[in-house]
Amino acid sequence: METIQEALEFENNVKSFRSRDEKIWASLKAKELILSLNEFYKKSKDEKIMDIMKRLTVIKRKYEARLKPKIRV
Repeated sequence: METIQEALEFENNVKSFRSRDEKIWASLKAKELILSLNEFYKKSKDEKIMDIMKRLTVIKRKYEARLKPKIRV
């Protein structure tokens, strides 16, 4: 259950990631947390865990979108 605590702490500290390296780290950390929470979810089918995974996925996608280079023609 410490993974859930870690995920909630990560979610509360999202605003602190400013630099490109921190955003890359945040995206990778979110992915890691989502995968570990998924293992718990498979066993328990708890909707609270699914809600946490959904919120982390939104955060991960936000950072990945900001990291992709914008191509201008």
